[in-house]
Amino acid sequence: MTKPSSAKFDVLSGEIENALKRYLNDITSAHTKLPEAMSYAVLGGGKRLRPMLCCATCLDLSDEYSSALPAACAVEFIHAYSLIHDDLPSMDNDKLRRGKATCHVAFGEACAILAGDALQSLAFEALANADANNSDTRIQLIQILTRGAGAAGMVGGQSFDMQATNKPIELGDLEQLHSEKTGALIKAAITMGAICAGADQRTRNTLNDFSGKLGLAFQVVDDILDETQPTKVLGKQAGADRELGKNTFPSLMGLQAAQNYAAELERTCFDLLSQLDLREGYLATLVTRIIHRTT
Repeated sequence: MTKPSSAKFDVLSGEIENALKRYLNDITSAHTKLPEAMSYAVLGGGKRLRPMLCCATCLDLSDEYSSALPAACAVEFIHAYSLIHDDLPSMDNDKLRRGKATCHVAFGEACAILAGDALQSLAFEALANADANNSDTRIQLIQILTRGAGAAGMVGGQSFDMQATNKPIELGDLEQLHSEKTGALIKAAITMGAICAGADQRTRNTLNDFSGKLGLAFQVVDDILDETQPTKVLGKQAGADRELGKNTFPSLMGLQAAQNYAAELERTCFDLLSQLDLREGYLATLVTRIIHRTT
């Protein structure tokens, strides 16, 4: 398994960005602010972690990623919609996202809510119209993303998070919360990439375990960064979780223990990847980038 160059990652990132723009440019609406708000939320920066994981999985298993691009865009549209809604005054009431005003600050609360709703619809339109995949594959992709985004996944985790705010919970509960709120969409991205690559069930089972650990590691690192990095670096308000009374891994475990836990999860991720016959090293590189990131 070879380690892909930074140039290869740049090409992949550029393809994802161009595909997102194509979908957004095709939006027609009499309400001109709605497409503008949707593009503002999606194209205003971001790590593109979920679409990169989707395409990387497909690449590592099949040496191509074009069949995974609609799924990659779909999962990013769901992620962007979730951020719009998470930032709303009735949720986390954030004013800053990716170093700029949040969508409801820039466009008004009603327009932001509708932009999020429209992005959710656009995600499933992208999957339903994915010409690179046959009808059975398209149905599987839709099933995976609906579950990852819904009450059993991201939305359920957000609901759990809201209910647990300013209340003490156990570490196991926090892990469950984030396996839904954060991890479910990461798991969906990787599973969809595997489906597009035609992976067998054994491979998909191992990737399911891997994605669960990676999603948890992402959140542990996110919580650590919220405590250790300034607002200017994060692009969002530093220490916001603490101020809102959110349960975080550093608040439950202590900062050093949380850092040790992230390192433990990283080792587990690599152990699981070593069980797979991967053609490239895209997923392995992304594990390192996710866990050792500074924003």
